[in-house]
Amino acid sequence: MPSSNPLNPPLAEGIRRLGFRKWYERELLSSHAHMALAVLAAVAMLASFEAFNGASAGEKLLNTAFVVLTGAVTLWALNRYVYLLMHAEELANQANCPRCHAYGQLRLSERPARRDREQRPHLVPVCCRRCAFEWDMDDGDGNEAAP
Repeated sequence: MPSSNPLNPPLAEGIRRLGFRKWYERELLSSHAHMALAVLAAVAMLASFEAFNGASAGEKLLNTAFVVLTGAVTLWALNRYVYLLMHAEELANQANCPRCHAYGQLRLSERPARRDREQRPHLVPVCCRRCAFEWDMDDGDGNEAAP
């Protein structure tokens, strides 16, 4: 399933295009960019609070709108940061080959993907580049729309 965000492709597409290690690195970079956005939005919210002093009624109304807007952006960015970070870490914990214990040296397997109980394709078949052992990585909700 193609991703709506080319910077955060689903696991299978990311491994196919970039390899696991690059996919993981991009997930972490994207999550930390969201953290930086959250910090900047929080600073903007504090600046809007500071602008309340000595402001007219119209300016206070505009500052209130800025506070609400920057608060919403801060909460969204923090939510997205945590989601991307936890998703990347959950998959990184599954990236060790069970046979030779190589980390992140995997490619997509040629066998078809198995499905979970609800018939959703959450299991991504991968194969170790070093010893050719095949296993499934549970992508959880990686193929669905992220928050």
